[in-house]
Amino acid sequence: MTISERVKSINPSQTLAITAQALKMKREGKKVISFAAGELDFSTPKNIREEAISAIREGFSHYTASSGIIELKEANTRKT
Repeated sequence: MTISERVKSINPSQTLAITAQALKMKREGKKVISFAAGELDFSTPKNIREEAISAIREGFSHYTASSGIIELKEANTRKT
């Protein structure tokens, strides 16, 4: 298979490179707080997973308004 020059010129992802470096450092026993790929180092809590599944089953699976979900914003202001 021949790869075009344009494809050959694509640079590797810096985010993935930083993530790989953080993982390497963790394997070496170093304490690392990585802000690279946004991947948490713990599982999503069960109650959040269950709510997400429920929302999908109820058809709440489309993009929201860019300003956010009004009910969520209202709930947040009540909590803080």
